[in-house]
Amino acid sequence: MGHCLRAENITKRVGRKEILHEISLELIGGNIYGFIGENGSGKTMLFRTLSGLVRPTRGRVLLDGKDIYRERKNVKVGVIIENAAMWPELTGIENLLFLSSLNHCISYKDVRSTMERVGLDPDNKLSVKKYSLGMKQRLNIAQAVMERPDFLFLDEPTNAIDKDGIVLIRQIIFEEAKRGAVVLLASHISQDISELCTEVYGMESGACMQIGRKKDAEKADFFY
Repeated sequence: MGHCLRAENITKRVGRKEILHEISLELIGGNIYGFIGENGSGKTMLFRTLSGLVRPTRGRVLLDGKDIYRERKNVKVGVIIENAAMWPELTGIENLLFLSSLNHCISYKDVRSTMERVGLDPDNKLSVKKYSLGMKQRLNIAQAVMERPDFLFLDEPTNAIDKDGIVLIRQIIFEEAKRGAVVLLASHISQDISELCTEVYGMESGACMQIGRKKDAEKADFFY
């Protein structure tokens, strides 16, 4: 049986403001789900909540039947949300090796091959603070995919990536879904959605609605 993400009536309030409103989803491994909407529509908060980084005010999230807020152990999640925190004085591979030491589920060879997979040289001695924005984003993608997660949350993964890099990153996203992961992708770039996504959801004022494929999303005017 494949991996499954189930959200049950997720609502999130911050103070008196409702950021997410009664969102229910069932997402199956092997698919890429696109989430589109204007800035402030709730996409990033939804990803934070579904990945277990933020608790909802009401509702729950089940990853392979496990409540993400209570049973995080043994649930493999990869996340790119806004700017991932890296240690600026360390090299790229030093950052990834430290992160990999937290779970002890991949080898040094796996870390090197992941860096190469995203187009970075694992032997580069530059500290991350000297990386370009594009290199930093590639490193963010490497940390998200290196442990072969079952659930992958990607918020604007092609941000700051050059043209050739975008082709590479889209291929990696496709490969992660083909491997069986549940992939959630938020992007304001219509081509990211049209080339990759199995289903598309639109977000507006904290509400989430299924709107079909990319051609339906364009008709619904969710891109900006």
